[in-house]
Amino acid sequence: MPDPLDLIHLRTLVAIADCGGFHRAAAALRVSQSTVSQHVRLLERRLKEPLVEKAGRGVRFTVHGEALLVEARRILAVHDESLRRLEVVAERVILVGCTEHAADRMLPQLLAAMRHGFPGRSVRFRIDRSTQLAQGVARGTLDLAVVLAGAEPLGTPVAQLPLHWYGAPQFAPPEGDDPWPVVAFEEPCGLRQRALQALDLDGRVSTITAEATSLDGVVAAVRAGLGVALLPSTGRTPAGLVALPELPDVGTVGLHVAARRGIDPELEHAACEVSREFFASPRLRSVA
Repeated sequence: MPDPLDLIHLRTLVAIADCGGFHRAAAALRVSQSTVSQHVRLLERRLKEPLVEKAGRGVRFTVHGEALLVEARRILAVHDESLRRLEVVAERVILVGCTEHAADRMLPQLLAAMRHGFPGRSVRFRIDRSTQLAQGVARGTLDLAVVLAGAEPLGTPVAQLPLHWYGAPQFAPPEGDDPWPVVAFEEPCGLRQRALQALDLDGRVSTITAEATSLDGVVAAVRAGLGVALLPSTGRTPAGLVALPELPDVGTVGLHVAARRGIDPELEHAACEVSREFFASPRLRSVA
């Protein structure tokens, strides 16, 4: 059986046609222009034919692109009509993702706001890394997600979280030319790169001594004395760790609320407002 066509990629192709180009399609879909280009490349690789080509300062569809565009509109029309028929069932559950860094403190407030603003609906949460949550929103498997800003931030900015270095109470800085041991998330991870770059700019040699796929894993490795870690702060130091103010200031990282295409605007607005109000609290502006 041939590999199926990706509905998101087909929707991108239709947006290029309807909006008149990659840049406008990206704005309409609320994604980056590089994402739009990637979707087209993946379709071309899947079909082994060129679909879109440059035409002056714009683009035009090839013969194969025009043929796929016709089929894409048919497929999406059937898909969207099916969703409309199932809407009564589907919209009873609100699927919300939250980055691990904010989950333990923010979820109770977000849950209460969702229940108060949308009675009759249940809320289901998914706690994960920001990269995975962003992919879930893009695929439409999550309605909303509270994520750390990456290289290509998506969604609505709601807060800036300070970044702090943490270590175990017994951690001893390296001596002489020994490198600083760093505990980090597995790639892809923007915080990992910022940590290594900050130490390098400060004249400190560093090396990754442990990596993990989750926040719990990173904290456990730091608590065991395997190295230091750069983490966002939501107002208190992780249990068993201490802040290391002697290491270079790395500033802040943005927190965004991302929403899938076609979501109820009131849902997105409610999540943004709850997030802004929660992170504006004075108790979250300093490390406990």
